[in-house]
Amino acid sequence: MTSRERLQAAINHKPVDQLCVDFGACAVTGLAASAVHRIRQAVLGPGDYRVKIIEPYQMLGEIDVELRQALGIDVIGISPPNNMFGFRNDGWKPFSLSDGTPVLVPEKFNTIRDEQGNTFIYPDGDTSVPPCAKMPKAGHFFDSLNRQPPLNEQSLDPEDNLEEFSIIGKEDLAYFEQQTEDTYKNTDSGIFLTLGGLAFGDIALVPAPWIKNPKGIRDVEEWYLSLAFRKDHILKIFERQCEIALKNAELAAAVIGDKIDVLFVTGTDFGAQHGLIISRETYREMFFPFQKAVNDKIHELTTWKTFCHSCGAVSELIPDFIDAGFDILNPVQCSAAGMEPRRLKQEFGKDIVFWGGGVDTQKTLPFGSPEDVYQEVRERIDIFSEGSGFVFNAIHNIQANIPTENILAVFNAVNDSRKG
Repeated sequence: MTSRERLQAAINHKPVDQLCVDFGACAVTGLAASAVHRIRQAVLGPGDYRVKIIEPYQMLGEIDVELRQALGIDVIGISPPNNMFGFRNDGWKPFSLSDGTPVLVPEKFNTIRDEQGNTFIYPDGDTSVPPCAKMPKAGHFFDSLNRQPPLNEQSLDPEDNLEEFSIIGKEDLAYFEQQTEDTYKNTDSGIFLTLGGLAFGDIALVPAPWIKNPKGIRDVEEWYLSLAFRKDHILKIFERQCEIALKNAELAAAVIGDKIDVLFVTGTDFGAQHGLIISRETYREMFFPFQKAVNDKIHELTTWKTFCHSCGAVSELIPDFIDAGFDILNPVQCSAAGMEPRRLKQEFGKDIVFWGGGVDTQKTLPFGSPEDVYQEVRERIDIFSEGSGFVFNAIHNIQANIPTENILAVFNAVNDSRKG
């Protein structure tokens, strides 16, 4: 099979010739830039190549064509033209990470470091406005800063939380059309598209780090409280957002057609380590109707499979995800309560694709030996790949401080499984 045929078979629950693998197709399946740098040197040899930071919020590195081929990765991602801080990934310039790794960052990646060594970054690279995120000294990624203005209950307006949602313009549609066409014609990889604007209440997006002066409910804690105490207000936001999302799905489908395989729909987390963040009833009332409307529209117009990312102990919600029309679940956090791999595969493997779950990034990958990592990866592959319906990836992004030999153990296990 080609990589594209392999992905298409996997996401349609059909047998594959060998394990389908993704690393780097989207913002929740990648590697920190310093990890990419070290793996690239280990696999391709030392050199002066600088990895590009393609997702500066989490400081994820680009897995370039040469490295993707060397690692046997089957999926290519297409992301929106602007990143999480509102500027485009172009005009590359040199930058050094806190651990000394030399990388390239976009031209508008403008930062200021304070006396304590904290690094601050700015929306659209504009240092004349307050910073939107902070990287602690010796840190590896940014945390959004709370820029919420004082709230006045009487004057709360749903439109304030809709500033970032709009109908896709002609320029961006042309970008998606061209990127998709080029990738489809010039590679045999599976294609994964992140369109943006389809997720309801994704907490990484609520602070809107790309907006210079965001209005509305932008504080993380305040947002979660609002799900309980301002339900009508949040539902009004979601209702209007859904109207925009459905229109954008139509526009994207019209120019892209069936050239992509997977669409990232939501990154909203519903689970914590030991249980749900919100109740199942709240999910059904406040999220399910809108997610189902988006999935139904996409499935009506295209052959795309829809991708749901939710961390944590979400086994209780998997039947609801399936009812909402999601085809794929990620990151499959097997370390969380109720997320035992064999049980997940037995109960839900015929109805939803597992994309992830390949190795525990909380314990085994950072703290285990290479032998521990290898064994766990082989076990997860054996469980999840039975009958297909599985795309291999770690449980969320591989972080910067993961030992190189442990990351190599992941790929060694993957390659050995492919050899049978």
